[in-house]
Amino acid sequence: MPQIPADAGVFLPLLIALTAVIITGRLLGRVFTAIGQPPVIGEVIAGVVLGPSVLGALWPAAGAFILPASVAPSLGVVAQLGVILYMFVVGLELNPDALRGQLRATVAISQTSIVVPFAMGWALAVYLYPRFSSGDVPFVSFALFLGIAMSITAFPVLARILSDLGMTRTPLGVVALTCAAIDDVTAWCLLALVVGVVQASAGSALATIVLTLTFIAAMFMVVRPIVARLVRSAGGGETSRGVIALTIAAMLVSALITESIGVHAIFGAFLLGAVIPHDSRLAHAMVSSLETVVTVLLLPAFFAFAGMRTEIGLLTGAGPWIACGLIILVATVGKVAGTFVAARLIGMSSRDAAGLGVLMNTRGLMQLIVLNVGLDLEVISPTLFTMMVLMALATTIATTPVLRALRLHA
Repeated sequence: MPQIPADAGVFLPLLIALTAVIITGRLLGRVFTAIGQPPVIGEVIAGVVLGPSVLGALWPAAGAFILPASVAPSLGVVAQLGVILYMFVVGLELNPDALRGQLRATVAISQTSIVVPFAMGWALAVYLYPRFSSGDVPFVSFALFLGIAMSITAFPVLARILSDLGMTRTPLGVVALTCAAIDDVTAWCLLALVVGVVQASAGSALATIVLTLTFIAAMFMVVRPIVARLVRSAGGGETSRGVIALTIAAMLVSALITESIGVHAIFGAFLLGAVIPHDSRLAHAMVSSLETVVTVLLLPAFFAFAGMRTEIGLLTGAGPWIACGLIILVATVGKVAGTFVAARLIGMSSRDAAGLGVLMNTRGLMQLIVLNVGLDLEVISPTLFTMMVLMALATTIATTPVLRALRLHA
């Protein structure tokens, strides 16, 4: 196996890693498409395949060449940039006007889909804590992190699945995207509160929640009308590169604001995309300029980065695998049941309510971010981290076949 020169720095390993993950993701995407799964599943699996769980275990020299530990920081930066730009594109394609008359219902569904799995996750923590934690970690901190991880819906991955199935602009798809957005904003506020509890700084956590709600209100009540007027005054002419550059700069500023107040940069990017009229020439120009390079090059970098931190070899013996199965079961029942009951109570049909529950059960990106926070704070162990990643994969893979069984795809 060839060796990377010691003086190669980080650029050469980064190029090798990106090339490998793109090729592997495309190949696996075709495989999963052939068996009825959206290609994004192949990209997610590619990160795990190239990481220490598969390639690193079967062929350590190849694993060290393709995804060496030294590439993690730079790959992480590319991954985060890709997710920010992708969420901006998702926001551009979202039509907020389609939600008029059902915003209260959407909020009710999203909050119920958090409360139920959160409570079930807390109950499961009673079983997992003595087996996969230590006395150094307070039970409350452990249970809070587990509850949040159970409650997350992977907004970016859900958006990719809806796009691959042609459901992004269907009524169910719009409701699912909006519920997921509200779900994840709420989860980030909860995460800020939990981190504050762990670090004994509840005051700063409450400040984060207030600032987040204020920023969301300002984006829709102040920024959106201004953007709409600017778009109308620009007329139907071709969008210049200067306008595209300014829009990207505004997106980065919005991302910077939400990152600074502790919510995460991707929500700032998404919100700016959402306030730009989705049917405007500017929105079409931005999507056309960004979508291909983001989905083909940048977003797969995140899946590679996540795969580097997933070590299936840590699950040895029957005990960890039984616990992993319980995690998948509790997460699925909590998310689907909570969403289904709330959706039925507001008048959705049983089939649509079940489909929404399945969509909200999609996990991945956001959960991984929460898990990384818990891992960095040493609240959860690497073994539990791996179990939760496997749960994210299992629930995501189940989404498409169940939707097709319900005949809800486009």
